[in-house]
Formats: sequence, C-alpha cells, structure tokens
Amino acid sequence: MKITRITVWQADLPLARPYWLSGGRLRFDVLDATILRIDTDAGLSGWGEGTPWGHTYVPAHGPGIRAGIETMAKAVLGRDPRRLLEIERAMDLCLPGHLYAKQPVDMACWDIAGQAAGLPIADLMGGGSRSPAPIASSVSSGTPAEMLATVQAFRDRGYVVHSVKVGADVAQDIARIRHLEASRLPGERILYDVNRAWSRSQALQVLTATADLGIMVEQPGETLDDIAAIRPLTAAPISVDESLVTLQDAARIARDGLAEVFGIKLNRVGGLTRAARMRDIALAHGIDCFVMATGGSVLADTEALHLAATLPDHARLGVWACQDMLATDIAGGRGPRNRGGHLHLPEAPGLGVAPDEAALGAPVAVYGG
Repeated sequence: MKITRITVWQADLPLARPYWLSGGRLRFDVLDATILRIDTDAGLSGWGEGTPWGHTYVPAHGPGIRAGIETMAKAVLGRDPRRLLEIERAMDLCLPGHLYAKQPVDMACWDIAGQAAGLPIADLMGGGSRSPAPIASSVSSGTPAEMLATVQAFRDRGYVVHSVKVGADVAQDIARIRHLEASRLPGERILYDVNRAWSRSQALQVLTATADLGIMVEQPGETLDDIAAIRPLTAAPISVDESLVTLQDAARIARDGLAEVFGIKLNRVGGLTRAARMRDIALAHGIDCFVMATGGSVLADTEALHLAATLPDHARLGVWACQDMLATDIAGGRGPRNRGGHLHLPEAPGLGVAPDEAALGAPVAVYGG
C-alpha cells in the first residue's frame, strides 16, 4: 500500500462564545483548523486534523501546519501509511521539530492502518477500553459567579470533570477556587488550569491559601524549572500540560517527580505515535493522564478518545472534547458525541468518523497525483 495523494483544507471553527484563559489575558473567538485526507493506491483514505488553540497560546498556529505539510509531503508520498515509524522518521528527517505540523499526518495514517486491519485505532494500538470516557469541560476565566454558572451548564449536560481557567491575580484566583470548591458535587473532579500565568510567588501564595481544599492544578508555572521549584513546596497534585511536548520532557517529569498527572495534548506532542510513548512513561511511574485535543472538531476529539481508551480506567482522569464549544460542525453529527458527560469509543475500523467534504469547501492544497 502506498500514499498517492494528500489533500488539505483550511476551516474556521468559530467558538460558540468568546473564550478567555490565563486569567483573562488571552481571548479566543475562532480556531484555525487544518483538515487533511491521505489517499492510497489500495482505495483506503484516512483523515487527520490539526487545530491549535489560536495563534497566541503556544508556539503553534494553523498556517504553520499547512506550511509544514507542504514541506513534508514529498517525504510522505509513496510510503506505506501502515508503517507509522517510517512515516515519523521520514517527517523528522525532512523537517526537524514542528511536532504540531506532523500530528494530522500521523492521525490520518493511523486511520488508514486501522481500516486496513479492520480495527478501531485504539484496538490496533493494543488497548480499546469500552468504558465510557468522562469528558472534561473547559471553563473560561471570569468572575467566580460566572465560572460557577458555566460549570453548572456543563453539569446539566452530564459533565463530572471540569478544567477551570485561573491565573489572573492571587486574590481573584483564591476567590474563584474557594467559590467553586464550595459547590463541588460528590464524585466531581475539578482541575484548576493556570496556563502558565502564575509566577513562582503567585503559585505559592494561591496554593498555600487553598491548601485545605485538596485541589489539583495544571501548569502552575511557565517552565519545567518553575514547576520543579514549586513542586516540593506544596502538597497539591500538579498536572503538566504546556511543558509536556517531547519524550524528553516526559522522562524528566517522571524521573524528577515534578508532577502526578500528564496532560497529553495530541497536536502539541506530534500525534498518537509519540503520545503512546508518553503514556507508557506515565504508566511506568504511576502518573495519571488527561488526554486532549488542543482544539478542533469531532475528528480531533475522536483521536484523543482512541489514545484515552488505551489507558487503564484508573489512570484515565478524563478526555477533553472541544465539540461542545463550537458553533459549527463539520461532520454532520457523526462520530463520538457527548452522552451523559462521556464519550464512547467508535466500533468502526480506523478513526471511526470522517468530515462532510461539502462543508469543507475547496481544498487549499493537493500533493501527489
């Protein structure tokens, strides 16, 4: 089997409402998605999606994905998409770094490999738990009352896991956390996501003032060095997200005991092939995981769900699905959707969902015959 064509679309995915993170310093209204289809000479096609969370969040942006695909297309065409390691090495040789540009290619190849084997991607990866995966909501920064109202709206849809954006200033964040914790329901999990917005001093002030609540925080500092400085000074479980990019990052976090949770974002780390190695490091060191798309449609959500299904249920804290935050749907309601706050693994071979090509419009690039 050989890759014969790579077709690329650009799609704007407007959010249903403005979204603020890092305590309100960053605003997002629309996501720039790159959708691609890889065709083969065996008649199988696979779909991939790369959707960074805007252009100002981390060093990744939509135009960069499309430029990366243009650069790497010649290295991928003519190869067998089922040989995922060969595809990975070919992309790395052609374009060092730029992991976020490689993820949608990796995703589409996994889709084809699953179809060829007659298995969902998760089963092909050796996992495939059918336990419904709890969806983590994403709660934009705001006043304590506004944020609790958003949490309640997600509760009304069945959500029991929430990712709440903090990181404004010490007093506001203490007020937000205490207000939400006072209303936490039995069995509910809340992750307070700082998105790197705290200084070391701010992190210690907030974590000390809320030490009685037993909260979990994500990315409470800008870098792994910041988290290394914070870690021994608080008992709060820490999740690392933005600073978990490479396998070397995962190894350092595990070796040095910097965090109790990995927040694995597939677009950031380069796709399923690389993310599976991080998963194994986490499991070997007793580190739990959130698995997430960085953003995007049900395609990206489904990719994350497949990786999450390869984790033991006790180590899978949740998956994040962006679909409920979007004002548009490029897949016409198909694919895994929120059912009581959970996603259910597709049984179809491969990814298990494809977009509506008519909704994508004209391609922006085609490589190959």
